[in-house]
Amino acid sequence: MGLVIYDTMQRKKVPFEPATPGHVGIYVCGPTVYADPHLGHARGPIVYDVLRRYFLHKGYKVRFVSNITDVGHLTEDDEGEDKVAKRAKLEKLEPMEVAEKYTWSYFDAMAALNVLRPSIAPRASGHIPEMWELTQKLLERGVAYVREGSVYFRVRAFPEYGKLSGKRPEELRAGARVEVREEKEDPLDFALWKRAEPGHLMRWKSPWGEGYPGWHIECTAMSLKYLGEGFDLHAGGIDLQFPHHECEIAQAEAAGYRFARHWMHHNHVLLEGEKMAKSTGNLVLLHDLLRAHEPMAVRFYLLQTHYRSPMDFTFAGLEAAKKGYARLLNAYREVRARKKTAPKGTTPELERALEALEKGFMAAIEDDLSTPEALAQFFTFLPELHRLLPEAREESLRRAEEAFHTLGEGILGLFPERVLEEKLSGPLLEGLIGLLLELREEARRAKDYAKSDLIRDRLKALGVIVEDTKEGPRWRIEAL
Repeated sequence: MGLVIYDTMQRKKVPFEPATPGHVGIYVCGPTVYADPHLGHARGPIVYDVLRRYFLHKGYKVRFVSNITDVGHLTEDDEGEDKVAKRAKLEKLEPMEVAEKYTWSYFDAMAALNVLRPSIAPRASGHIPEMWELTQKLLERGVAYVREGSVYFRVRAFPEYGKLSGKRPEELRAGARVEVREEKEDPLDFALWKRAEPGHLMRWKSPWGEGYPGWHIECTAMSLKYLGEGFDLHAGGIDLQFPHHECEIAQAEAAGYRFARHWMHHNHVLLEGEKMAKSTGNLVLLHDLLRAHEPMAVRFYLLQTHYRSPMDFTFAGLEAAKKGYARLLNAYREVRARKKTAPKGTTPELERALEALEKGFMAAIEDDLSTPEALAQFFTFLPELHRLLPEAREESLRRAEEAFHTLGEGILGLFPERVLEEKLSGPLLEGLIGLLLELREEARRAKDYAKSDLIRDRLKALGVIVEDTKEGPRWRIEAL
């Protein structure tokens, strides 16, 4: 049937068809780089990485643009301090030092999570001329105005404002969150360019005086520059739907440009029931988490919840996810190992199980990126795989390996090559565990079950699981 996504603008699931056959253009709102990334910053990149990988699997050429906000994101909409500049004062650094430091902190975390690097990662500070050009066009069309060196978008001049979020200007005006600045015509008007007050660290000379860009115009200018009018998909967190994405649409369309054809939004990661956010301190830093736990198990954990549902992070849930991920990883490793010595030919039952896996997996992914159901297809497949492995033949094992590689790594991004080798592999480990299993077998033959159980339990405590099979004892690493 092809991919169906929930389009936020249309408020329903719709078939996805790119504007240009064989090509997909995606813009994802990236981070504001003023602190180390937390777990909440990982969900969107992982979700849209799966989407990108799906398109690549289907043979599309994908231009994936995700920006870096290094200027203009203020602490309170159009008021307050620039977040990067505020951090620069705190750390006694230049603002661009702060931006550089935390940009690479973010990219390092994404690399650890096996997120593909964007095709283009434009920085807001490098696209000031494009923002000036767009601002000038809005001024010429009468939908923006200059006040005391700042430029504001006139929301009343764009009747469709609110069509993405469903928040209409009349309703917002009645319960406006901010008082009218003297220089604004209306409290809902938002800044395209802000006058730099004395002492403001980040400033550029512009046609309207020294200042810096408003947050919303950055993404409008950069997405249109790199993806063109009517690009395929704009995505981001649900908290960006209003006002950020609403303002992006208003700026683009009021300037006469066709904007994104589809919109996707992912929900929050919660910690103890509250949104994870830098501003509140309610967060788990990604670098701390990834040092303590296998990054692919963290990725697996995030994919267990559908992207449009909130996810409540718990360490108990992560531990359970690590065990689930280990089951998949060990099955993949065993398939690769057995393939090397398996007899030629196919195993019909395994072929049928693989066909069901492939069909069910793709149906799940194409149904609005249902990664929980896609993972469930693997776990439905595992019992059949383990039952058939002892007699499985080479061609069927090769197909099983390809399924893990293509679906599990190629689309879900869960099995980079580094995890496929045992973390504690090598002749010494193999020999030591083999010796312990021989001692255990001797104890069993002597009916010394206490010693046999002791060896098994001590190995389990170390993360080595022993399974007694018809072919003799087998072991695997459980802990990641």
